[in-house]
Amino acid sequence: MAAPSTTSHPMNPNPVFQGLGVAMITPFTTDGSVDYPAIEALTETLISEGTDFLCVLGTTAETPCLTDAEKRRVIDTVRRTAAGRVPLLLGAGGNNTAAVCAYLKREDLTGISGVLIVTPYYNKPTQRGLYAHFQAVSEASPLPLVLYNVPGRTGINLSAETCLRLAEDCPNIVAVKEASGNMDQIRAIIEGAPAGFSLLCGDDALTKDAILAGGKGVISVVGNAYPRAFAALAHAALSGDARTAARIDEALRPVYKPLFADGNPAGVKALLATRGTIANVLRLPLVPATADTTDALAAFDAAFSFTA
Repeated sequence: MAAPSTTSHPMNPNPVFQGLGVAMITPFTTDGSVDYPAIEALTETLISEGTDFLCVLGTTAETPCLTDAEKRRVIDTVRRTAAGRVPLLLGAGGNNTAAVCAYLKREDLTGISGVLIVTPYYNKPTQRGLYAHFQAVSEASPLPLVLYNVPGRTGINLSAETCLRLAEDCPNIVAVKEASGNMDQIRAIIEGAPAGFSLLCGDDALTKDAILAGGKGVISVVGNAYPRAFAALAHAALSGDARTAARIDEALRPVYKPLFADGNPAGVKALLATRGTIANVLRLPLVPATADTTDALAAFDAAFSFTA
């Protein structure tokens, strides 16, 4: 493994994105329109129950199926409700480099603390192409940038080598959301990271291990439903309290599989719908979770209790 660099990031002397970040869902009403009051309520709940930062318009938000007008109103709703109490990380990636750069230059990013930029999907660029893409976006971005590696969705893996090269060469690239599911890759990034560059886990089930290995937090799906418990897990792991982190992880572990059994965010929406906080509505091509999955999630939720 490469030795950690002593290079620091002037835009990130103290990580803004650490602890529990929640990849927020986009609730819809029964007629399929965006449920903005439900977004306000979710934002308030997440903040009041210990979420450290909010990820807006990520994969879990069904962002590809929102109109530009809806996206702007979602951002405005979360921004207004959060009122500066926690940092906001905005999903702003795409597979057209020029379009991503133009968006970052054009949009009103007031109140946004950073942007989450996914590896280009469908195009399947080489590692040289990935480096060039992120370098160009870095130069265009007025805000700190978090890389997002999720090969299960994009069809391409951002290697540890390319990730670390970007971290070294682009001062405003301050973190990576790592959702490869590969602990060897996660450890390689952590061990080779320049000072001020953070790894954020992108898999709920690996959060404990990734943070105990030196990661700085998680961008979570399960946090939509269990923010207090998952925040406690992340904070325990960050403080080196492996026993407490393991206890909470063990209690939550039965929900991880059904939560993703029918795709994301079908599981977490089904769970929240059983509580009556949102309608169980997704936009095509996504469809609601099956009855069996919903029943399993409801049974877990009814039995689950958390005490700090």
